[in-house]
Amino acid sequence: MNIEILQLDDYDKCNNIWNMEKQKELADKFLSELKSGNRITYICKDGDEFIGEISLVKEMNDSDYTIPNQRVYISHLVVKPEYRRQGIGKMLVEYVTDRTKELGYTEMSIGVDLDNYPALKLYITSGFNKVIFIGKDGQGKYLKLIKKIV
Repeated sequence: MNIEILQLDDYDKCNNIWNMEKQKELADKFLSELKSGNRITYICKDGDEFIGEISLVKEMNDSDYTIPNQRVYISHLVVKPEYRRQGIGKMLVEYVTDRTKELGYTEMSIGVDLDNYPALKLYITSGFNKVIFIGKDGQGKYLKLIKKIV
């Protein structure tokens, strides 16, 4: 398995990881952010097969999530169901942590639903140890977490 930056020409291959047709509005938003340079997406591949993805978003218009040149937001960590529980999510988080440091940011943020126990455990064990917000939206209760980059 290897991780590489997503090229725009390969964006449609992300449909192998998540249903882009079913979530067309979200897929269109992500593509727009990729084109503008606001989103950098990294793909985990098994051979030529896309099996996981994670993005860094530079600006979210929410200072809990992003602060220019200081805090970047981790967005859309997803691993194909048949590849889950094999450490790929952790590998992707570690990879973007290194990229975040290279880009000069000192903090990373992430949002996670309180009932998403596997993701919550992953983020806490990956160093997202500061809760900056507890809230509720249409999908339920969620946390905003911060990780300092050292």
